[in-house]
Parts: sequence; structure tokens; C-alpha cells
Amino acid sequence: MNLAICSLASGSSGNCYLVYSKEAAVVVDAGISGKQMLERIGILGFSPQQIRAIMVTHEHSDHIRGLSQLAKRTGAFIYSSGGTINCLEQALAARTSPMQPGDSLRIEDLEIRAFRVSHDAAEPLAFSFRSGGRQASIVTDTGVLTDEIRQNMRDADILVLESNHDVNILRMGRYPWFLKQRILGPEGHLSNDAAALGLLELMEGDRQTGLQRKRQVLLAHLSKENNFPEMALATVRNVLEEKGYLAGRDYLLDTLPRDVMSPVYWV
Repeated sequence: MNLAICSLASGSSGNCYLVYSKEAAVVVDAGISGKQMLERIGILGFSPQQIRAIMVTHEHSDHIRGLSQLAKRTGAFIYSSGGTINCLEQALAARTSPMQPGDSLRIEDLEIRAFRVSHDAAEPLAFSFRSGGRQASIVTDTGVLTDEIRQNMRDADILVLESNHDVNILRMGRYPWFLKQRILGPEGHLSNDAAALGLLELMEGDRQTGLQRKRQVLLAHLSKENNFPEMALATVRNVLEEKGYLAGRDYLLDTLPRDVMSPVYWV
């Protein structure tokens, strides 16, 4: 194992991931209670003191709800954008180091790179992780896949990719119109179709360069109201199958649960 990732929660009610290599472990976002995070980290065999950093993508509550508790219990330093830091309470901001898109951070054998996403937050970031020549990327809370995002997820062996909603369910659902427009907008959330087309572009790029890679794709941040795992999986499979890419043969595909831990995925 060079690199592993486990989702502790993934959805509108809370988001948190544990990423670890042979020598380092970091948490990405802290959107559930500190008690839940520490319990789930413990199940994976890590003590609070083994968490070396907390990476925060943006300031929305489903990403920072338990940040204060987690930072206090682990003693880990926090890394985020300057815009996000300005939105944190003073005690947290004082122990947060700013990162800009393109910045890299090294913790033992783990390299962490920050890049921009398109979301209605102060200055949202996403992160890629590299160790032992392998890469994991977490790309959620973005309304579109920009060239910068595509570039940063191109080499991912494990890709956590937002597949938030089905457009038709969202449009016909009970959400107020302004919220539907926000989710569907360029600073909202990726739909199942948008995720599928982004994955297709990655697969086509691999084919054109002759790269043989069975990428592990984890569909994340699924809406409880406007999506369900079977639909997200079917949408992605259908779009890729039309172009000759079969799940299990050419790539691996799964969804991350909203409220419970996922399996550990590793390369």
C-alpha cells in the first residue's frame, strides 16, 4: 500500500475523509461531530495524535462542523485558503496556515497539492495527495469541471468525484427555485451527468496516450433529496459504456455513503 483513503461521511449533512500513506495520516474536512470523527478514525487504527494535518476545502458547515473539536483533540495544524481562514472563528484561524492554488505541502512521504474549484464559498480549494508514485484526488463541491480541475485529477489512481444530483429529480423536486438554481449553477454542485462526462474525458485522455490504468472512481456528496446511489452508478456506467468503457474491466466504480464510513480504498 502506497496511499489509502476512507470516507468517514460524504453528503450534505457532513463530509470528512481520512487519507494516509505509509508514514502520514491527514483528515480532509471536518463536517461531522468530533466524537464521530475520532471514533471512526480509531476504527481504522489511528490515534488522534497520529493525525498530522487537517485540510479544509471551504467554510460551509457540512465541512467544518467538527473542526474545532478535531483540531483540539488531535493537535493537528489546519491548512486552507486565505479566504476560508477569514471565515473561521478567531481561535481556529490562528492555527490555520494559508494555501493558494498550486501550493504543495509535504508531510513525511505524503505530498498534498491544492487547486481551485468552482463553488459559492469564499475561496474553495480541492486537494490531491501523492505517495509512492500514486495519487488520490478529492473533487467535490464544484459546479463545473474547469481545466485546472481536469489537470489535477488526470493522474488520480483514486478519484473521489462529486455526483450530487440527478438534474430531472432536482428540477421537479420540492426545493425552492432559488436553491435549485444555486445547485445547478456554475458555483453549485456536479450532477450525475456532469460527473459521467468528466470521467469520460479522463478515460479518453488515457486511451489517446496509451495509458493502461484501472482508476478507482468513488462518487461522492450524493444528495439525499435529489439522487440515490443506483441512479448515480447507472448514469456513469451508461455514459462510459456507450464509448466502450466497462466498469470492472476499464475502471472501478463505487459510491460513498452519506452517513457512515466507507471501505478503505488503497493503491
